[in-house]
Amino acid sequence: MRIGELADLTGVSPRALRKYESEGLIDSERAANAYRVYDDRAVVRVRNIRHLLDAGLTLADVACFRSCLDGDLSTAPPSPEGLRIARDRLAVIDRRIAAQSAARDRLARALESVPPGARP
Repeated sequence: MRIGELADLTGVSPRALRKYESEGLIDSERAANAYRVYDDRAVVRVRNIRHLLDAGLTLADVACFRSCLDGDLSTAPPSPEGLRIARDRLAVIDRRIAAQSAARDRLARALESVPPGARP
C-alpha cells in the first residue's frame, strides 16, 4: 500500500509516517516510480507506535519497543527497559501536572482578588 493508504487506515499523517520511517520505526520499499510502498504489517506497527506515543512516550522511547511493535502490545511481556522507560515518562507527566496545577492555582487566586465590579 502507498503512504496515503497507510495514513487513511491508521489515522496518522503522511508526514508522521515519513518521520517514523526516518527514525527506523517502520520500513517501506520503493516502487519503480519512487513511491513508498508498505506491506500490510505496517498497519499494526503504526497503530502500536501511536498507542505508545499517546501514552506519553517519545519516538526515542518507542524505538526501545521495536521488537514488539508488530504484535499485540498488551500481551507482550514487559521488559526491564520498557518498564524503566514507562516509569520515567510517568514521572515527567506527574511533574508537568504538578506545574500546571500550581499555575492554575496562582491564576485562580489572582482572579479571586479582582473586585466584583471589575468582572465582566
